[in-house]
Amino acid sequence: MTKLERYDAVFAQVEALCRGEEDWVALWANAAAVLHAAFGWWWTGFYRVVGEELVLGPFQGPVACIRIPFGRGVCGTAWKEDRTVVVPDVEQFPGHIACSSASRSEIVVPLRREGRVVAVLDIDSRDLAAFDDVDAASLERIAALLA
Repeated sequence: MTKLERYDAVFAQVEALCRGEEDWVALWANAAAVLHAAFGWWWTGFYRVVGEELVLGPFQGPVACIRIPFGRGVCGTAWKEDRTVVVPDVEQFPGHIACSSASRSEIVVPLRREGRVVAVLDIDSRDLAAFDDVDAASLERIAALLA
């Protein structure tokens, strides 16, 4: 199965989980579990916007940073710039926040509701350059379901 085919299967599963469910904690918890199991990433989870910082939400993987200020690190940058950020090597990202030294690459996708970012989907890999345009487009499609 290709990566795109795996994303299509995950999309269908997340879409089914979303039907009739309005509790974001439940949805994000299941979405993190589905994505994490399908791709075997190091860390998969959500940070929600609370005031001027991101606060840890549902996730799969090792212990994570609890709070991230607006504009700081990859997550804060994706929120501030309201765009998906793909980082092939986190050591090369200015201001990277190292929640785990095992993380080598990262992708962060904003979740938008009514035109504003309400959370970000953050995914870390232990491999360099683990994420590409297919990941970005597919995760943006999934994020739109979860906002």
